[in-house]
Amino acid sequence: MPFNQKPHKFNAKINTVTIGSGDKTVAIGGNSTFPFYTFDAPTENTAKVGVEISDMGLEGASEGIKAYYEGASTMAEIAKKAAAMEGADFVALVLEGGDPNGENKSVEELIAVVKEVADAIDCPLVVEGCKNVEKDAELLPKVAEVLQGRNVLILSEKEENYKAIGAAAGLAYNQIVGAESAVDINLAKQLNVITTQLGVNAQKIVMNVGSACAGYGYEYVVSTMDRIKGAALSQNDNMLQMPIITPVASETWGVKEASASEADMPEWGPQDERGIDMEIMTAAADLAAGSDAVILRHPQSVATISKMIKALA
Repeated sequence: MPFNQKPHKFNAKINTVTIGSGDKTVAIGGNSTFPFYTFDAPTENTAKVGVEISDMGLEGASEGIKAYYEGASTMAEIAKKAAAMEGADFVALVLEGGDPNGENKSVEELIAVVKEVADAIDCPLVVEGCKNVEKDAELLPKVAEVLQGRNVLILSEKEENYKAIGAAAGLAYNQIVGAESAVDINLAKQLNVITTQLGVNAQKIVMNVGSACAGYGYEYVVSTMDRIKGAALSQNDNMLQMPIITPVASETWGVKEASASEADMPEWGPQDERGIDMEIMTAAADLAAGSDAVILRHPQSVATISKMIKALA
């Protein structure tokens, strides 16, 4: 008996959000199927891969990452190498040095880094804060202001600071707002609702619904992303139709499998290879679960995930 494939058609689709300006832009979202379900409908926009860099330079980076950036001594040089990485679609600058519990760099210092990076590259740019809600509420509106006209994605808007960041990025300076919640469909939807109530266009919002390293309670990530995509497509819930972006590197390079030295754990093999493995496995899982873009660090991870996306598109 022959098998008759019956495509599953939805009457809804994920919003298309374009990041960047001029000739160098990337579009994320826009699809009307579950991830990689090309047998149901053609892929409108394939998933995208970003390269994470930090205002802290290469401090704490793995040996493989340091080797790739060898010779790059300024943030501008690091940014150029990140943009040129095989498989890279955009650059993601994390302003981790602004954390009051860490380096506590001033807003002025961080804005200088943002300008240096932005001036060095012409590819789309994503800027993420320092994870401190009060500092980000002060910092990210300034980032949105100095990058006016670049159509950048400003990550790290949370429920605690959405008025400051959403109003500045999404309204005053016409940037894209990255709404960050903690692996919960209701929290993700609530943040989208209150952000649009500010007046931010739903077509200018991207969700970061949270993640975890593969093997670390990852089933919560899968179920959350799956429920979000299901509600967006099958229930036509327009408050969950924003594309999803997932910063993977920050989750994977800090776990023990990636951070334990070979001296401490010789039976685990080379440290750099372990970090790459964790990053690739987590990114692949995020994309299969529903993420429309992932942010990685290692050049081998970026190249591998990019090839995977092209093979499955």
